[in-house]
Amino acid sequence: MKMQEYNKSKNSRQEADRIKGEQHFSVVGYQSGTEIKMRKKHDESKMDRGISLLVSIILIFLFFGAVVFSVSHRISEEMAASATQNLNESLDLIKCTIEAILNKEAEYQRLMAQGIAEMEEPEEYVRKYKRSGTMMKIGLIRSGETEGVCSTGEVFTEEGLDFSTGGTIDGLPVSQSYLNYMGTWAYCIKCPVVKDGREIAMLYIEYIYDSFDKSLPEGFYNKKAMLYIMDAETERFVLKPKGMGERSAGHLNLSDFYRANDIQEENLREDVDACLAENKNIMFYHDIRNKDSLNYMWSVNNGTLYLIGYVPIDAIQQEGRSVNHSILVVVTIMLIAFFLCCLIYYLNQRQQIKLRKEREEEREISNRRLAEALQAAQIASNSKTMFLSNMSHDIRTPMNAVLGFTTLLARDAENPDKVREYTKKIMASGQHLLSLINDILDVSKIESGKVVLNVEEFTLNDLVSSVDAIIRPMAAAREQKFFLEVAGIKHESLMGDETRINQILINLLSNAVKYTQTGGSIWLRIIGLKQRSNQFEHLRIEVQDNGYGMTPEYLETIFDAFTRAENSTTNKVQGTGLGMAITKNIIELMGGTIEVTSEVNKGSLFRVDLEFRIPEGQADKLFWEEKGISRILVADGDAGVCENMQALIENVEVEADTVQSLEEVLSLLKACDQAQNTYDVLLLGSNLSETGTLQAVKRIREEAGDALLILILAEHEEAGLENILQTENTGILMKPFFASAFKEKIREMRAELTQAGESDGKDKNNLEGLYFLAAEDNEINAEILREILLFENARCEIVENGQIAVERFAESKEGEFDAILMDVQMPVMNGYDATRAIREMEREDARSIPIIAMTANAFAEDEREALHAGMNVHLAKPVDIDMLKKVIREYTKRE
Repeated sequence: MKMQEYNKSKNSRQEADRIKGEQHFSVVGYQSGTEIKMRKKHDESKMDRGISLLVSIILIFLFFGAVVFSVSHRISEEMAASATQNLNESLDLIKCTIEAILNKEAEYQRLMAQGIAEMEEPEEYVRKYKRSGTMMKIGLIRSGETEGVCSTGEVFTEEGLDFSTGGTIDGLPVSQSYLNYMGTWAYCIKCPVVKDGREIAMLYIEYIYDSFDKSLPEGFYNKKAMLYIMDAETERFVLKPKGMGERSAGHLNLSDFYRANDIQEENLREDVDACLAENKNIMFYHDIRNKDSLNYMWSVNNGTLYLIGYVPIDAIQQEGRSVNHSILVVVTIMLIAFFLCCLIYYLNQRQQIKLRKEREEEREISNRRLAEALQAAQIASNSKTMFLSNMSHDIRTPMNAVLGFTTLLARDAENPDKVREYTKKIMASGQHLLSLINDILDVSKIESGKVVLNVEEFTLNDLVSSVDAIIRPMAAAREQKFFLEVAGIKHESLMGDETRINQILINLLSNAVKYTQTGGSIWLRIIGLKQRSNQFEHLRIEVQDNGYGMTPEYLETIFDAFTRAENSTTNKVQGTGLGMAITKNIIELMGGTIEVTSEVNKGSLFRVDLEFRIPEGQADKLFWEEKGISRILVADGDAGVCENMQALIENVEVEADTVQSLEEVLSLLKACDQAQNTYDVLLLGSNLSETGTLQAVKRIREEAGDALLILILAEHEEAGLENILQTENTGILMKPFFASAFKEKIREMRAELTQAGESDGKDKNNLEGLYFLAAEDNEINAEILREILLFENARCEIVENGQIAVERFAESKEGEFDAILMDVQMPVMNGYDATRAIREMEREDARSIPIIAMTANAFAEDEREALHAGMNVHLAKPVDIDMLKKVIREYTKRE
């Protein structure tokens, strides 16, 4: 019974739970359905709001569009009216200018007539009158006569001058326009010459219309307007001012103007004729060359002259279109910004406030960083571009020679002669590059434009060789021919700034290479001019090419900074536009002059005149005696080589013979062999033998043997030079001929002959056994210095800064160190303070020990500061090893 009650109770509870669950499910289902309906209704509401927002935006766009269109239309009308008014004012200005010129001419003619009236012989005054830029001819006819005198010398009559139109200028009759004897449009004004109230003569003066050009404006409406000056009576166009419109349009008269511009309407031409007849101004619209234009005819000087021309409507409305375009851009940006703001607002409503704030903060930070980065990048880019564009030309030129000859050095490493030649040219180009770097780093010098000349002795041979080493590879790369010519030079050793002269030549020649077409030719000529003083050599340097040439307009600004000649042929040539300005400043600083002539598509010629002081005692009279040379034979077809050789041995006890053919050479050598009086040196031109220079040398060797020193004077491009060098006691001397190069080659070849016997000798500048204290904070520089001294069998102790150097010197024994090598820029204590501290020590060797500055501070003021601090000598980095050895040996004295 109880079990049945329990089961019944259990079943009742389960049923109740089932019913309760069904009720809960019904409630949840109802709630879910309600939420779905509410969400759907919310989505529909949001869609309705989105559509309303879209419609609102479209209406705003339409409203703004209507406003912009209305404003643009009104601005266009106002700008057109303003432009037309500006055209009226411009024409009135030109009219007033021309009338002022005419009135001034009439006023001046009256004054001249008054002056002539007071003269006793006015005809003589007229005959001697010289024409000016305005008055071409003056005539004078006495009253009652038909002929008179003229400033050009012939008999003057009024024949050919038409004063019948009645035109006047300030009350004086003016003739119709006519072509004068020079083919220029002109007009004549006559003025009575009155004396004591009686007319005694008539003064006629011819003026030309071309003189108006200097007083008229340089065009208007950006030179798109066309303007002619027309003689009203003959309807001939007497002048088209420069800068007015397209110069290709050259109309002769009004009919030609009508025909060329298709102005054929009868009523319009009738209006124009009426305007001319009634001395009125007129403007009318008409298509000119398929362009809608505003034509004008403007009366000048009461209708004797007219201004004829037109202005394209596009030019008149250009300002209005620019304003409308700007307004349209601004409005478009505003609308886009408004639309983006609405879109961002609509999207951001779906996000959480915290996430939105975080993203806005991130966006602000990112935008700020991007703006800062963009600004920094723009500043860096502008600085880099300016720096590179200004300096790439001057830096790349010697760098090209360094890289080119380095390549050749690797190729010809087994050829000692070429290795020496290439090394010398690489050194010359490197030194030039180093001088350019010094100028770049000297910021104050560049900003102030001040350059200090470093006047030292130099030779023209070294100068020409260094320039040739840089320019010839550049010309060869463009398949150009490079010619060197030297003539009339009396002194090859001169006083001057070789680096600056080198810079002048490289600037001129590198420009010639760049602005000359592939396969063209370039000439460098160094010409000795007549000396103005025995102490100075007067030189003329000419750089010529047959390249693109320059226009007369560019020649007027060629020496201004940042200017380059550009046209369809040369606009790809890169350059700073500073080269010619720098060149001119350096030449003027040297007291010289530079001038240029050029013709488009025919080439350019730069001519530089300079004077250099001749150093005293430059003649080396002992050279020939030391080298054992008493007789020289010169065999060359170039008379200049023979003259230079004669000048070389002048006042020296050396005999020199000159011949013009190989047969004469062989004949002289044979005669000398028989007389046992041989030549010591033979200078042989490569142009003497038709069979080739090598065969000529072989024939000479057969006759004279191997003892004769033979130098071949050859061109740079000449083939077969390598085979000649294989011949014993034979060398190559490149043209142009320099006496210094000739002697240097003799020294070189004689040194090679004695090199084996002197190989055991020691370098007089060796550093073996010396002990140095070096202050250098840069590890790489310290390692280089240690290896250099170790290679020279010298020892060194290197410290990190000036303070340690002072302490180490104070701890050392007297005489322990032979010299101190001191860097300047170091931490703790710099080189200057360290040097002062050492010099102030109470030791005998503190004031005598050599202290040598080795620093990258390479300018004149740095050297002065080093010497002022107590250093003995200043060496700039990169250090020249030979110079370092020489300086150390000079300033180190041992027991």
